Amino acid sequence: MSWQETPSAGLMPDGRLRLTHGPIDLIVTAEGASDAARNALARARDAFLPVLDRLVTELPRLRAPDGPDLTGPVARRMQTATDRFAPTFVTPMAAVAGSVADHILAAMLPPGHALDRAHVNNGGDIALWTGTTPLHLAICEDPVTGAAGARASIAPGDGIGGVATSGWRGRSFSLGIADAVTVLAADAATADAAATLIANAVNLPRHPGIRRAPARSLAPDSDLGDRMVTTDVAPLPDDDLARALRAGVMVAEDYRDRGLIVAACLACQGMRRTIGSAVAEHRTLAHA
Repeated sequence: MSWQETPSAGLMPDGRLRLTHGPIDLIVTAEGASDAARNALARARDAFLPVLDRLVTELPRLRAPDGPDLTGPVARRMQTATDRFAPTFVTPMAAVAGSVADHILAAMLPPGHALDRAHVNNGGDIALWTGTTPLHLAICEDPVTGAAGARASIAPGDGIGGVATSGWRGRSFSLGIADAVTVLAADAATADAAATLIANAVNLPRHPGIRRAPARSLAPDSDLGDRMVTTDVAPLPDDDLARALRAGVMVAEDYRDRGLIVAACLACQGMRRTIGSAVAEHRTLAHA
């Protein structure tokens, strides 16, 4: 993998802003009058420049489930988001992508910003502000093929400011077997942490068709240490898929009842379950 060693910012042909630094790759959208959009993108660029360097200084604590309070603005968002799910084991790293997206979006939306809509996409984990214009998203249920099996409709006043997806085929390790769990929540950091934990719960412990390995054996610095993470899942019969998804739905419904999330879509090998009215299954999806 080749990483950009210094922060980079560039406008894309469609007017969106791409921000990259190391493993972070953001697509930033600002909609509204031209001056308002231009100024918002400039604020996003300026807020992004120190993000990764500041996170690196706190990495040991970010990879631990507890310890001293974090100090950087993104690190504090990460800790706040994951603390909401105590006492379940989770480190602040479970909310890193969503927290970065939230941080950049917040910089874009000071009082009087005059935007109509804005969102920051960090590899599929999205911080969003809908203003007066609804946002319609296709939900990917298979990261390998890109297949989508559900949609999310986010309207002003829905209380949704973040969307995040996790699963064993994603960018991070998972304890479970979900291909994708997408969560809608008040902010992207909380959605990110919740998606991680719900995806962990979609599981069939000791099933012979599932291969696992200690996280540390795959990545020596993993925050999951010697916990067994999923490395391969054989085709499973419908009864097993339904049982695994039920376990995840129980966790998702608990989070919804506690006010931690608004909605979720859980998918595994073509079978899916949804909770919350903001998410619906459908086959032909349009992006907004």
